Amino acid sequence: MNQKFSLLISLYKTNNPIFFEKALDSSLNQTYPPSEIVLVIDGESTYEQQKIIDKINLKNKNILKVIPLEKNIGQGPALNEGLKYCKYELVARMDTDDISKPIRFERQLKVFEQNKEIDVVSSWVDEFIDTPDRIISTRKLPEKHLEIVKYSKSRCPLNHPAVMYKKSKIIECGGYELFGFMDDYVLWMKLLKNGAIFYNIQESLLFYRMGEDMYKRRGGIKYAINEYKLQWLFYNYGIINMPIAIKNILFRSFARIIPDRLRAFIYKKYLR
Repeated sequence: MNQKFSLLISLYKTNNPIFFEKALDSSLNQTYPPSEIVLVIDGESTYEQQKIIDKINLKNKNILKVIPLEKNIGQGPALNEGLKYCKYELVARMDTDDISKPIRFERQLKVFEQNKEIDVVSSWVDEFIDTPDRIISTRKLPEKHLEIVKYSKSRCPLNHPAVMYKKSKIIECGGYELFGFMDDYVLWMKLLKNGAIFYNIQESLLFYRMGEDMYKRRGGIKYAINEYKLQWLFYNYGIINMPIAIKNILFRSFARIIPDRLRAFIYKKYLR
């Protein structure tokens, strides 16, 4: 296996520099590391973040390709900019506060090597608080394409921080759109509409960091309104019908406005 690939990361000034360094280290300490890391600085970075960038560059000469943006434009649009600078057809994604397991990229590359028709590969993720040995849940997703398509009609079918995809397919469908915290879900549905083929590896390949206040941050009227807009968008795409859209709006909006503790219970008990 000699497939080269890019790793695409978006960095914002509020991202924790300690977590950022751990994310980069986990990406480089792989059984099959990336050929390049395209790092988009979304507006500006802090002194502490810049020190980490300089440190990585010193240890791994020319591995980092830093793309500074004049102003903050949001993660989705920032990733679109970064894709323009990715040299290779295969692009892996990662967030600045997660930790890739050492075999992640090797596992994903093997899927692409053995299944030429597949366009996007993700995996399960272990959700943790504070340290990876404090796992609170595992987000498991269906494996094969038809199962993923069915699942996508009600829930996000891929774990975004663990994906690897074909750059050409992302560009072909118009890339990411700015859509609240659901940029990735919109992208997956656009890809499915365009005939892309998905696959989820049936093991966790990434530690996904969750803050203690995550369930609180996912609630409120603003998020409920976004859920309505999301389902209406999918209906207009022709991906879901009206009964499914109504059912999703009722369930997903309800989950946004209930008390935080109840929302946390539902996520942990029924959605993981």
